Amino acid sequence: MLMAWNTGELPLHAGVLPPFLYAKGIHNQWIINEALSSDFRFVFDVSGAISSFYANELGHWPNQFVKGSDFEDAKNKSWEYMANSHLGSLYGSLYFRGANFSSKLVKLVKCDGHYHFFDTAENVASPYRDYGSLSLWKGRILRSRREKKWKKCVEGIKSMDKNMDCSFKESFDISTPVVLPLSLEALLSTVVGKDRTIMLAIAGNSYRDMLLSWVCRLRQLQISNFVICALDDEVYQFSVLQGLPVFKDAFAPSDISFNDCHFGTKCFQRVTKVKSRIVLQILKMGYNILLSDVDVYWFYNPLPLVGSFGPGVFVAQSDEYNETGPINMPRRLNSGFYFAHSDKITIAAMEKVVLHASVSDLSEQPSFYDVMCGEGGANRLGDDKCLEPETNLTVHFLDRNLFPNGAYQGLWEKENVKEACNMKGCIILHNNWISGRKKKLERQLSSGLFEYDVSTRMCLHRWHKTK
Repeated sequence: MLMAWNTGELPLHAGVLPPFLYAKGIHNQWIINEALSSDFRFVFDVSGAISSFYANELGHWPNQFVKGSDFEDAKNKSWEYMANSHLGSLYGSLYFRGANFSSKLVKLVKCDGHYHFFDTAENVASPYRDYGSLSLWKGRILRSRREKKWKKCVEGIKSMDKNMDCSFKESFDISTPVVLPLSLEALLSTVVGKDRTIMLAIAGNSYRDMLLSWVCRLRQLQISNFVICALDDEVYQFSVLQGLPVFKDAFAPSDISFNDCHFGTKCFQRVTKVKSRIVLQILKMGYNILLSDVDVYWFYNPLPLVGSFGPGVFVAQSDEYNETGPINMPRRLNSGFYFAHSDKITIAAMEKVVLHASVSDLSEQPSFYDVMCGEGGANRLGDDKCLEPETNLTVHFLDRNLFPNGAYQGLWEKENVKEACNMKGCIILHNNWISGRKKKLERQLSSGLFEYDVSTRMCLHRWHKTK
């Protein structure tokens, strides 16, 4: 199928374009339906006017609607086709209309040596030379005075419509949940960077919009080596349909309320323990991990700095709010942003953290500090380090001027948060030290540090090059 349209001030259609997977079905039909429904342009079918074509690599063209073909068999098995089916049913009106376009589209055909527009549904024709605009065409329809002369041509066109009389609704497959046919190892291998480092975010459905803002920001920074661990089916399905590299944690708690899962709640305590367990699993697979909560805004790519400390060093954000004094005080290690090397020392220390958290009534964050820095800070080194004695792992607390938490210097309360952070040279800014998901979201939206348009389900575009 080939489509062409003129440019101008009006868009092609009034709908929101879904993130269809390329050449996996539904897309072309969805576009035509939305263009017809929006009525911004005169939409017509020129198939009957084609005199010849060159079938270059025709065998590689997607054709999901050819009955009995190999493509039909592929459609029934393809997760990509199912994903596009779900998207086509969720966006626009194609799924609800469910009609064949051939009965709706006016056709440009050549009959008796002349080009004409034919509306087979209304049984009317108009010479091509009389077509000037959509409104003019509607006003200059020629009724069936030449019916005898055009009868044979019209019957042929109607016969073609009848042969293609099927509902596109039958082509949708939305009964089966969409699942990526990839193991975790296969998924990681497709996105991993050259230094075998993975950026990891873990989120449930209530933080879906913040997750997408985080993803959009990484894309602006041209960072592609990230994966998402979904804590529930809802955010997993949504991420798949958005074309994101996502996997589902099979052991995530299921009997919790993600709408009320914020810091300090029992839900939060249980969910955070998933993070360290997933990180340990990926570290054992040989990948370095930069874990980031989705409420961490990235001004720049932090990997060059956090990855520069080398093996045997665990690098983490400090949650200390006092502007002076040590930043490695008891339980001031923030487990929402850290970098871990895939080495024996780090893996051994992470195993201790996971074990400690599994029997704790608190979240995983205190377990990180108590294991790596000792209870009460017994293993502190200077003002910004710790040394875990059994594994000999060094813990380095990041400079808060570059990696500020949500309480440091009142940055979130500044009139222009972005400008204040740029002046300090911030690499990231954590949106923590605030109670409740709603307040957290409102603060990030009002600051302008939100990169996702919820209404269109698209990343916000900034027409300048991000360095």
